[in-house]
Amino acid sequence: MLSIYNTLTKSKEVFKPLDGNKVRMYVCGMTVYDYCHLGHGRSMVAFDLVTRWLRFSGYELTYVRNITDIDDKIINRARENGESFDALTARMIDAMHEDEARLNILKPDMEPRATDHIPGMHAMIQTLIDKGYAYAPGNGDVYYRVGKFQGYGKLSRKKIEDLRIGARIEVDESKEDPLDFVLWKGVKPGEPSWESPWGAGRPGWHIECSVMSTCCLGETFDIHGGGSDLEFPHHENEIAQSEAATGKTYANAWLHCGMIRINGEKMSKSLNNFFTIRDVLEKYHPEVVRYLLVSSHYRSAINYSEDSLRESKAALERFYHALKGLPVAEAAGGEAFVERFSTAMNDDFGTPEACAVLFEMVREINRLRESDVTAAAGLAARLKQLASVLGVLQLEADDFLRAGAEGRVDAAEVEALIQARLAARAAKDWAESDRIRDQITAMGVLLEDGKGGTTWRLAD
Repeated sequence: MLSIYNTLTKSKEVFKPLDGNKVRMYVCGMTVYDYCHLGHGRSMVAFDLVTRWLRFSGYELTYVRNITDIDDKIINRARENGESFDALTARMIDAMHEDEARLNILKPDMEPRATDHIPGMHAMIQTLIDKGYAYAPGNGDVYYRVGKFQGYGKLSRKKIEDLRIGARIEVDESKEDPLDFVLWKGVKPGEPSWESPWGAGRPGWHIECSVMSTCCLGETFDIHGGGSDLEFPHHENEIAQSEAATGKTYANAWLHCGMIRINGEKMSKSLNNFFTIRDVLEKYHPEVVRYLLVSSHYRSAINYSEDSLRESKAALERFYHALKGLPVAEAAGGEAFVERFSTAMNDDFGTPEACAVLFEMVREINRLRESDVTAAAGLAARLKQLASVLGVLQLEADDFLRAGAEGRVDAAEVEALIQARLAARAAKDWAESDRIRDQITAMGVLLEDGKGGTTWRLAD
């Protein structure tokens, strides 16, 4: 039985879908003004993991992840580049999809874009005005009355009186209260805009997710997710808007993933301490990066370092060495491993414990391959089946172990040297055999002699 940590209640709860076996999940996606950094990758992989486990467990999941394709950052970057905002966002969305594919991230079922939901935003804003939760001061802006919503702060545990300390109203704002937030922004010169009942303008950040989520999943859905940095104010404001507009619970459970940290600080573009996903993938195999992201619990922070990536690479090499050379087989055996893996994953998606189970399977595979290759192959297939939940170990072993060989060594030359060495060994010319091995080693290649013959991989 699956239990998840609900940020709203600050406790683990048994997961019970609203509608039988069907699960509806909304996750806040990217603001597409630049290439995705590894912190974005952390969120994408975390909820890809949730998606995979829910489906592996038999739930019928509808997964929605939005795209923010209009905001201040997008407008400013497009202006800097001398291009239209929609040309910029189109390029960045394509780049994001390329990064996701390389990290083996499944596509969401729906990927709504903010600019496609402007009419829905107008409708929700008007509802909030009609109910007294929002007001239009007459300058083209529309604001939400935070103080009117009785449940404000229930997600983040922040109190309105504490938030008011030090809060102020900017000169160009017409707020009744410094805590009020913008739902609709009046047009400014040179900015993209849409017509609205309150004048030309564009949506505020928070309203878009309330509208896209309820449009795609209904007024109440099972899971809302995102990075822990979104808990306040973004998700708090989503709750306030949505529940004031509908009078219903917005999302039953809230999941927040931890951040990537550099030297103790959150990886972010504003701090200029980020690495783009594509920068990291220039140096490390995508599966190494993915394993780094899934081997830690989704709610924990990950401290990014070269050492942590090297450790992930070493872990995957251990897995692939266990799989290497075994015949293709159907998953068989290992029921106790499956049960323990499932127990770990059902405990709030406990990947560290799940990975520990996979390593125990490796030890058993290595033990079996010396005495019962058929049993070893069946357990290896079971290992790959479970690892698919983490999105790893789905490559051919040699493909992973030789990754990066292109441009560093000539594979055909290595294979020819291996054949020459085998011929020397067959002729009992040990000196020639040793000379060839030394030549291959000098190329940065490690040979591995086994029952199935000689294979090779790149040295670290």
